[in-house]
Amino acid sequence: MTKNLLLGILLLLGLLTAFETTVPDLVTAASQPPQKATKHKTTHKAAVDTALRYAEAIAQGDKITTGQLDFACQYKLLTVPLANPQNPPATDTSYEACWQELTASQAPFMKRSDIGMNVLWPSTGPLVFYGDDLSRAPASAFVMDALGISPPGTGLHLTVTNVRPIPNGSFRLKPNGKVIGVPTTLVALTVHYHDPLTSPVTYGPGTVQWTNTITRERRAVKSIVTQWVVFTGLKSHGFPRDTAVFHLPVAAAPEAAGMVADKIPFTTEISRALPNSIVRWGPEDQPGTLTAAAARAAAFPELRDRVALLNRILIIDPHQVDALTVLTRHLYAVLLREAAQSHKLTVKDPALSLTVNEFYWNTYATAGRLDLANGMEMGGFSQPTPADFLYRLLPALETLANTHPEQLDARFRLGMTYRWNNDQIPMIETFEALVKDIPADRKTPKAEALLQLAWSRINKVAWNRILHDPDSVRAYEDAQASLALAELPLDKFLAEYTMAYSMIFMPGYGDKGKMLQHLTEAKRWFDEIPGRDDEVWRYFLASEGLKAVLDADPMFQPILAATEKPKG
Repeated sequence: MTKNLLLGILLLLGLLTAFETTVPDLVTAASQPPQKATKHKTTHKAAVDTALRYAEAIAQGDKITTGQLDFACQYKLLTVPLANPQNPPATDTSYEACWQELTASQAPFMKRSDIGMNVLWPSTGPLVFYGDDLSRAPASAFVMDALGISPPGTGLHLTVTNVRPIPNGSFRLKPNGKVIGVPTTLVALTVHYHDPLTSPVTYGPGTVQWTNTITRERRAVKSIVTQWVVFTGLKSHGFPRDTAVFHLPVAAAPEAAGMVADKIPFTTEISRALPNSIVRWGPEDQPGTLTAAAARAAAFPELRDRVALLNRILIIDPHQVDALTVLTRHLYAVLLREAAQSHKLTVKDPALSLTVNEFYWNTYATAGRLDLANGMEMGGFSQPTPADFLYRLLPALETLANTHPEQLDARFRLGMTYRWNNDQIPMIETFEALVKDIPADRKTPKAEALLQLAWSRINKVAWNRILHDPDSVRAYEDAQASLALAELPLDKFLAEYTMAYSMIFMPGYGDKGKMLQHLTEAKRWFDEIPGRDDEVWRYFLASEGLKAVLDADPMFQPILAATEKPKG
């Protein structure tokens, strides 16, 4: 008992001694300021200020401030002899050299690759497009001066999203020298772009490159989070300034042949964007801006500028009705202009000119088709081709017709565009729907729909070369129904001509006497068209399919002779 009691007393005395010596230390520690927390707070503030100033300097094209806050630039000041390495003058060539390295890293994201009618606004000058290289783009590519925070750039502003320390960055100042470690902070800055019409562009979410013929969705970027690696505590190691952003690594040579060069600096993170943080512009963001831009685009004299701005609007709001309307009208007009340049007829009457140009593509679509199939990229051309206009026109017309079916002119153009693209089922179904939807009391548009339905059937039979196809008979019946409703001489001419044309695909050419009768009536109505020209009539008779039939039978010679040009 005595031994146990003695051990208990000794243990109690030890505990009391420990308590007496520990309490003063705890009291002293509690009375002192949290120096470590304060130090971290100061470091974070310096890192945030440096990251903001650096990003803003890049956006403003401020080469000097950028060079002063760039780690690689500061590092080189310690290894290249200078008269005043701690404070090089503004005229020092090192600033320009650093800026050139920076812009070289951004160059891959400013290469235009516009093909055909896929051009995006700005139609000339820099278009910042990240494409498939988004994850490899340096952070500066998202604040480059081509975007800018003031004119002539589009405008952007930065907000601090997150700040956190990461493991120290390290580097050597001399080969085989001491490895220096410095506090490193990761600063996340969200870049907000002001203008949807000139903000950078990337591919839409989930798009994958399958083939070169698939046009991938592109979207305008509204905001994205970028992260910047910031070093602090550099001045104690001889650097001109205490903080710097690690943006691009320092180019280093291996110490000996066959060795791997040092990575200067070594960090666990790099300055880059976070691809999953992208927010894209949508229809609800700036609808007024898009409406005004569509009106502005319509007034541009150059087609490239018009299409570029309209394309930009439509990657933000694919259903923007003003942009779709302007784009489809202008591209359709360009296709008709291309037809006029090919047939080389001078037609003064606007309605007759429209008819002739559409007829050119109707017959061309069932024959050569090269101009309607060979795009700029495929053919290696320097300028867009009719195929490029057609390929861009089709999806825009489809969207417009689906979202605004009350716009009959868009549906008419869509049906004809399907025909020229040889989309056989849609080209027939589109006009069948129009015939059904147009009230009977609207005789002229209903007659036009029936006539276009007949031509869609004719094109199907002509391309497939199946002479027993019942669509040739249906085409004749549609044209006959159109004639019964037609009120204008032009519409009556086209109905009679279409009935005659449909008969060349019937077995044995149908009733040739009846074909001659339709052509005779067609000529009679043609002569009543304002601004008519016999050159145009001869053009209709000389169309590829009809001419072979007329030349083969003497009974058609009188109608051919009556339209021959006088000799001499």
